[in-house]
Formats: sequence, structure tokens, C-alpha cells
Amino acid sequence: MTALLEIRDLRLAYASRQVLAGLTLEVRRGEVVALMGESGVGKTSVLRAVAALQQFDGGRIAVDGFTLEPGPVRRQSQLTPLRRRVGLVFQDHALFEHLSAIENVMLALTHVLGRSAVDAEATARHLLASLAVGDRADALPRQLSGGEAQRVAIARALAPDPALLLMDEPTAALDPARRDALGQTLRRLVTNGTNRGLLIATHDVAFANAYADRAVMLPPRP
Repeated sequence: MTALLEIRDLRLAYASRQVLAGLTLEVRRGEVVALMGESGVGKTSVLRAVAALQQFDGGRIAVDGFTLEPGPVRRQSQLTPLRRRVGLVFQDHALFEHLSAIENVMLALTHVLGRSAVDAEATARHLLASLAVGDRADALPRQLSGGEAQRVAIARALAPDPALLLMDEPTAALDPARRDALGQTLRRLVTNGTNRGLLIATHDVAFANAYADRAVMLPPRP
């Protein structure tokens, strides 16, 4: 089976400091892959490069047939096919503070995919309910607990129904019970017939061992 995500010889530097020096990895449909390593080795940079939020210096990234090449990030108008394929959940959730939970989830549906407000709201309510935060739809981000904000962020990332979901340090602020609940939620996301794949940047070895199908370890900084 062709990989959903293919990264080949990815190279990335900040100023004169080499961060990634030839990373190669794949994520297949129905698979959870943990991207592991100590802080500063480039885990977040990999996710941002895959989501076309930052440029990279060498190699190739392909997401479900959409290819990214080294150099400046393309204009947003050229990235619509990628935005339909990839969802990213940031470590700090990055919800828009002036919008309610449901408005955060609706945003990509209306502004990127051009769905009607009625259709977008129905989809958003379904996603929030499926992640057990349906009763928080009208709450602002500051009114949500950390776990609730994370689930709203996952709903927002899932709204365009992406084939690939990226998550950055999802267990960083969770207690053990909430960490296990999250792991079970993520497993359901790849086993419910959607043919989705997950790439999770994490330093949480226990979480990766319990819920990932395999792990890719980035080398320590020189």
C-alpha cells in the first residue's frame, strides 16, 4: 500500500544550525506513528514542514499525492489541496480566543472549504459531540479546561476530514487518566473506517509504547 505521508531525506536549518539532516519516514493509513526525541531536535519543525507552515531546505514531502518541495512556502491559494489532506493540533491548542468552541471548529469549513454556515455548524456540533465536548460548544477558550481545549482543537483539525492528522506533544499538560483517554480517542480515529493516519510528535515514551504502532527516533543534537 502506498504511504499516506512520505518524507524523504528532509533537511532543515535555522541560520547556521542544522536541525534535520536527512529524515526519512512514512505514515500509512490506519497507522499511528510517534515521532520521538529530546527537545530541540526538530519534532515540531517536521510537523510544520508537512503542514506547509515553514519552508525546508532539502528533500521531499508527499501527502496523499500532494508534493512539497524545498524552498519558500507556496501561496495559500496553492495549498488548498493540502489543507484538505492535513490537520494539525498545536501543543498550545492555538484556539482563537475571541471565538467560541464551535466557531473555532467551523472556521476552516466556511473559510477554506466554502461550506455554508448551516452545514458547517452541523458538522462542528457532530465533531464536538463525538469528542465528548458537545456541551461546551458555546464556551470561549478561556472557559475551557486544558483537556476540553485540546478536544476542541482536535475537532477543529478534523473538520475538513483530513487523511493525515498531526499532533504536537499532545500529552504535555495531561494527567495519566486524561492521557489514557486521549490515547483511546486517537486509536479510534484510525480504526473507525476513515483510513486516516496520525503522526504524533512526543517525548512521552509510555504514551508512545501504549498507543503508537511504531516510533521514529530523531537523533540528539550534536
